[in-house]
Amino acid sequence: MTTIGITGASGALGRRTAEYVLKAHPAGDLVLFSRSPDALVDFADAGVTVRAADFDRPDSLAEGFAGIDVLLLVSTDALERRTAQQLVAVAAAAGAGVKRIVYTSLPNAGSDFSARLRPLSDGHAATEEALRTAGPSWTILRNALYFENNVGSWAQAVSTGRLVTNHGAGKHAPVSRDDCAAAAAAVLVGDGHDNAVYEIGGPRLVDDDAIAAVLAERRGAPVEVVHVDDEQYLGALTASGVPAEVAGVLTGLGEAIRTGLLETPIGDTERVIGRPPADVAAVQA
Repeated sequence: MTTIGITGASGALGRRTAEYVLKAHPAGDLVLFSRSPDALVDFADAGVTVRAADFDRPDSLAEGFAGIDVLLLVSTDALERRTAQQLVAVAAAAGAGVKRIVYTSLPNAGSDFSARLRPLSDGHAATEEALRTAGPSWTILRNALYFENNVGSWAQAVSTGRLVTNHGAGKHAPVSRDDCAAAAAAVLVGDGHDNAVYEIGGPRLVDDDAIAAVLAERRGAPVEVVHVDDEQYLGALTASGVPAEVAGVLTGLGEAIRTGLLETPIGDTERVIGRPPADVAAVQA
């Protein structure tokens, strides 16, 4: 039986992916990795192997990855260290004999993103490049923006009747984290995914007018789309208490949407998970 490993398993995506894997794969052939293994005691109690792993400590990875056949490398959230962390992880997995590495990336990862988004995009681009030359086969999941990351701003729009945005007329295909987890699990347990790139997004491309229409139904009254420039958007985020680094990335994502870099093809998600992904209209805000 194939032994599957999942890094970042105590995070929301890693944990949900593990739950999906266990629906189709024996617990004894699943290994979960985390800097906080105590957070995975429920999986350990169910017969899953739990191992400590810290991408800032390469020595913890080589031994930990031993015996893994297929590894899900969940991109880390340490933007300033992500590239170094993930290149170490790819090298450790290859050195440990992992046969295939699955990686959660960004749409159009190798494109020329704005300076504000480079702390996010550079790590994805470098990791994708490393996977292609490391030795094991690979599967890249280019996940669109999560619904969950927008719930706060959408709830505010429902409350105020104003959706403030720097997206312009750009479109993207927001997706639920649950569908991203289902896609990751499907390629971990399935065959035929060697050296494949999948665009994991929602069922349709939407602009902010379409999102405002959904939010207006929730509100029972119109929601106005308020377009602002990048500096105004950045200033509003920082004024509301968002840390400067995070505000910069969020502004950069808006730039990417506006310039079409997140306008990705539709269809891969349904082909991978075997059902239509959730639509933005189903998200509660």
